[in-house]
Amino acid sequence: MNTIGRLIANAAALWVASYLLEGIQYTGSWPGILGVALVFGIVNAFIKPVLTVLSLPVQVLTLGLFTFVLNALLLMLTSWLAGSLGIAFTVDGFISALLGSLIVSVVSGLLSVFLMDD
Repeated sequence: MNTIGRLIANAAALWVASYLLEGIQYTGSWPGILGVALVFGIVNAFIKPVLTVLSLPVQVLTLGLFTFVLNALLLMLTSWLAGSLGIAFTVDGFISALLGSLIVSVVSGLLSVFLMDD
Protein backbone atom coordinates (compact mmCIF):
# COMPACT_ATOMS: atom_id res chain seq x y z
CA MET A 1 0.00 0.00 0.00
CA ASN A 2 1.35 3.42 -0.83
CA THR A 3 1.82 6.29 1.57
CA ILE A 4 -1.35 8.12 0.51
CA GLY A 5 -3.40 4.95 1.05
CA ARG A 6 -1.96 4.53 4.54
CA LEU A 7 -2.67 8.18 5.33
CA ILE A 8 -6.29 7.81 4.21
CA ALA A 9 -6.68 4.52 6.12
CA ASN A 10 -5.29 6.11 9.31
CA ALA A 11 -7.49 9.19 8.86
CA ALA A 12 -10.58 7.02 8.50
CA ALA A 13 -9.56 4.88 11.49
CA LEU A 14 -8.99 7.94 13.68
CA TRP A 15 -12.34 9.36 12.60
CA VAL A 16 -14.10 6.07 13.44
CA ALA A 17 -12.46 6.06 16.88
CA SER A 18 -13.59 9.63 17.51
CA TYR A 19 -17.09 8.72 16.33
CA LEU A 20 -17.42 5.61 18.51
CA LEU A 21 -15.76 6.81 21.72
CA GLU A 22 -16.80 9.74 23.87
CA GLY A 23 -13.27 10.12 25.21
CA ILE A 24 -11.83 10.90 21.79
CA GLN A 25 -13.07 14.06 20.09
CA TYR A 26 -12.35 15.50 16.70
CA THR A 27 -14.05 18.70 15.64
CA GLY A 28 -12.95 19.78 12.24
CA SER A 29 -12.99 19.00 8.56
CA TRP A 30 -11.41 16.25 6.46
CA PRO A 31 -8.17 18.15 5.83
CA GLY A 32 -7.75 18.40 9.60
CA ILE A 33 -8.22 14.68 10.16
CA LEU A 34 -5.66 14.08 7.42
CA GLY A 35 -3.31 16.29 9.44
CA VAL A 36 -3.98 14.20 12.55
CA ALA A 37 -3.32 11.05 10.50
CA LEU A 38 -0.05 12.55 9.27
CA VAL A 39 1.03 13.32 12.84
CA PHE A 40 -0.06 9.81 13.89
CA GLY A 41 1.96 8.29 11.06
CA ILE A 42 5.07 10.27 11.93
CA VAL A 43 4.76 9.31 15.60
CA ASN A 44 4.35 5.65 14.66
CA ALA A 45 7.25 5.77 12.19
CA PHE A 46 9.83 7.44 14.42
CA ILE A 47 8.87 7.09 18.08
CA LYS A 48 7.15 3.69 18.20
CA PRO A 49 10.22 1.66 17.09
CA VAL A 50 12.38 3.31 19.75
CA LEU A 51 9.81 2.67 22.49
CA THR A 52 9.32 -0.90 21.31
CA VAL A 53 13.04 -1.64 21.56
CA LEU A 54 13.32 0.07 24.95
CA SER A 55 10.35 -1.89 26.31
CA LEU A 56 11.45 -5.23 24.89
CA PRO A 57 11.86 -6.95 28.29
CA VAL A 58 8.35 -5.88 29.29
CA GLN A 59 7.05 -6.96 25.87
CA VAL A 60 8.50 -10.43 26.42
CA LEU A 61 7.13 -10.69 29.98
CA THR A 62 3.62 -9.70 28.89
CA LEU A 63 3.74 -11.80 25.70
CA GLY A 64 3.35 -8.68 23.59
CA LEU A 65 0.33 -7.26 25.41
CA PHE A 66 2.34 -4.21 26.43
CA THR A 67 2.07 -3.17 22.78
CA PHE A 68 -1.50 -2.07 23.53
CA VAL A 69 -0.19 0.24 26.26
CA LEU A 70 2.43 1.67 23.88
CA ASN A 71 -0.21 2.27 21.21
CA ALA A 72 -2.41 4.07 23.74
CA LEU A 73 0.48 6.28 24.84
CA LEU A 74 1.31 7.07 21.21
CA LEU A 75 -2.33 8.03 20.57
CA MET A 76 -2.17 10.36 23.57
CA LEU A 77 1.08 11.83 22.21
CA THR A 78 -0.62 12.33 18.85
CA SER A 79 -3.42 14.19 20.61
CA TRP A 80 -0.94 16.44 22.37
CA LEU A 81 1.02 17.15 19.18
CA ALA A 82 -2.17 17.80 17.21
CA GLY A 83 -3.29 20.26 19.88
CA SER A 84 0.09 21.99 19.65
CA LEU A 85 -0.43 22.32 15.89
CA GLY A 86 -3.92 23.77 16.36
CA ILE A 87 -5.81 20.68 15.25
CA ALA A 88 -8.89 19.94 17.39
CA PHE A 89 -8.17 16.27 18.17
CA THR A 90 -8.27 15.34 21.85
CA VAL A 91 -7.97 12.14 23.84
CA ASP A 92 -9.36 12.52 27.37
CA GLY A 93 -7.62 9.74 29.27
CA PHE A 94 -5.67 6.52 29.18
CA ILE A 95 -8.71 4.23 28.97
CA SER A 96 -10.08 6.21 26.03
CA ALA A 97 -6.65 6.06 24.41
CA LEU A 98 -6.43 2.30 24.98
CA LEU A 99 -9.86 1.65 23.47
CA GLY A 100 -9.15 4.14 20.69
CA SER A 101 -5.88 2.48 19.80
CA LEU A 102 -7.67 -0.86 19.52
CA ILE A 103 -10.29 0.66 17.22
CA VAL A 104 -7.66 2.43 15.14
CA SER A 105 -5.65 -0.78 14.78
CA VAL A 106 -8.64 -2.85 13.69
CA VAL A 107 -10.09 -0.29 11.27
CA SER A 108 -6.70 0.60 9.80
CA GLY A 109 -5.85 -3.08 9.38
CA LEU A 110 -9.15 -3.82 7.65
CA LEU A 111 -8.79 -0.82 5.34
CA SER A 112 -5.20 -1.81 4.55
CA VAL A 113 -6.43 -5.20 3.35
CA PHE A 114 -8.89 -3.55 0.98
CA LEU A 115 -6.49 -0.82 -0.21
CA MET A 116 -3.43 -3.08 -0.60
CA ASP A 117 -1.56 -2.98 -3.88
CA ASP A 118 -0.94 -6.27 -5.67
